[in-house]
Amino acid sequence: MSIKKPLLSVRDLVVEFNTERGVVRAIDGISFDVMHGETMGLVGESGCGKSVTSLAILGLIPSPPGRITAGSIQLNGRELVGLPESEYRKIRGSEISMIFQEPMASFAPAISIGDQMVELLLLHKKISKEKAKSISIDMLDRVGIADADKRFKQYAFELSGGMRQRAMIAMALSTMPKLLLADEPTTALDVTIQAQVIDLIKNIVAEYKMGVIFITHDLSVIAQTVDYVAVMYLGTIVESGPVREIISNPKHPYTQGLIEALPDLNNLDKPLKPIPGDIPSPLERPTGCVFHTRCKLFESGVCDNAVPPLSEYAKKHTVACFKVNTNEQ
Repeated sequence: MSIKKPLLSVRDLVVEFNTERGVVRAIDGISFDVMHGETMGLVGESGCGKSVTSLAILGLIPSPPGRITAGSIQLNGRELVGLPESEYRKIRGSEISMIFQEPMASFAPAISIGDQMVELLLLHKKISKEKAKSISIDMLDRVGIADADKRFKQYAFELSGGMRQRAMIAMALSTMPKLLLADEPTTALDVTIQAQVIDLIKNIVAEYKMGVIFITHDLSVIAQTVDYVAVMYLGTIVESGPVREIISNPKHPYTQGLIEALPDLNNLDKPLKPIPGDIPSPLERPTGCVFHTRCKLFESGVCDNAVPPLSEYAKKHTVACFKVNTNEQ
């Protein structure tokens, strides 16, 4: 029986930034795989390193001040770390595409949506301009934009927020990438449009068997969108596994805190329960487990003394916590 090889394999990735106050370690040795046709969620509070992870995969860490100081990023077995920018440009947009949180910041305001889509296709595909136009209009139609040939000629500011997001998805998917990075793609949308965009991404991913990394702070979105989830805190992965297992049986105190902080629609009088304390500054990373300063299970001399390894708790369910065996909530 042949072993399936991952589409994307990240191993022991470390990303650091030089600042006036010292070196900030934004990503601290994370590892994960994304398989073909699989959607993996990266979840955590703002500042935990989710977006930096996506920029590292895209080869867009600004240097200076940032740099990848250790680790490996492989796409279909090809090492991306250290790849010359000229080679990365061939991959970016063709093999790896990204959907950003705010499409207005991604579309050029003085160029029509259609012209930008055509330009992307001509850059990465050996096709005629007419063929690129045909593909672009077809993709706009497929993501649910009515009168696609008319919208093709319009500018980003002429479209509603939901339509702009659909247009961005159409552009990201037009080159048929192997890997799609979706960075908070539904945050700026109202709930009904969110649901439509999530269904759209799921349907297209299933059709084209591409891998997806879905980045969000919203566990309710993760629950209905991804196959696997990795929970990040201060640049590290503290828990990972199949999404249903993580949501129904969270083991790390941080994951439990994120779930407990969600509002309960069945009990509207129940008070919200935020995670106590604040995220430490990356310049002052806690010793030992990075979450111990906010953890309800903290044990002095243990949790602040050594870094807990990301160990297997159950099949494909890993947790980085010394207290996990007694953590039966």
